[in-house]
Amino acid sequence: MIPPIGLGTSRTGGYECFNAVGEALEIGYRHVDTTMAYENEAAVGRAIEVSTVDRDDAFVTTKLKGYPEFLDRERLIEAVEGMLQRLGMDRIDLVLIHWWHPSGDMGDVFGALSELVKAGKIDYIGVSNFSIEQLQRAMDASEVRITTNQVQYNPYFHQDELLSFCRENNVLLTAYSPLAEGLAAEDETLSQIGDQYGKSAAQVAIRWLVQQDGVVTIPKTVRPDRLRENLDVFDFELTNAQMDRIHDLEGPLWFRLNHDRGAITRFRSRIGQYVPKRIRDAIS
Repeated sequence: MIPPIGLGTSRTGGYECFNAVGEALEIGYRHVDTTMAYENEAAVGRAIEVSTVDRDDAFVTTKLKGYPEFLDRERLIEAVEGMLQRLGMDRIDLVLIHWWHPSGDMGDVFGALSELVKAGKIDYIGVSNFSIEQLQRAMDASEVRITTNQVQYNPYFHQDELLSFCRENNVLLTAYSPLAEGLAAEDETLSQIGDQYGKSAAQVAIRWLVQQDGVVTIPKTVRPDRLRENLDVFDFELTNAQMDRIHDLEGPLWFRLNHDRGAITRFRSRIGQYVPKRIRDAIS
């Protein structure tokens, strides 16, 4: 139900976002990902509205902030109404909880989302950045299917246990940051594999994702040439040996230290604002 490759829109807004979405739709994308946190839902909605693509052919994903004030039944329903207004739509294809705050009530949240599905305001619901334990709780609390868990997943950052759990429970894994913040596009191993097919390292990384059962991805770019490149991955197939070789990549040291579970990120999350500025600057 979700197109295997969508357009991510993080850190874009205004005309830049509007133009990127419009160009993507013209090229052939049929899945656009946004969120309250990006503050670009209006630009996404307007680009879809004025495009030649019929609204029913464009799959739109947006996300509710995971702050405690939104993890409440009434506030959540109000927030979804706000999303509809900003997008200029009468329904949203997929709404995710962007992250989970421990003070939230799973019963209230997924009960409200289920109500919105039944009311026709939302077609599908899902989650983002949920652990296996959180995903299990969400599935237990929801009357309707949890369609996807959107998490960071790329050749340098694996989510093998989570992916297995998702497959066992008929939940898609949506991979954000599929190119590891652009680092995979410069990877020598991916380039060598791509040379065999006349493809770039970035295309190999994206192909590695969508060739896996139950995985879709949302690479982000605003460049027309890269938009075309990222979508042009369905005319070749990686061998099992190549899939394994890509899986075994570790990535640059910088990425390993700074990604979601990296040593520097863990250190920052524990120490936070009390780290002396000179130390914060040194590890930025």
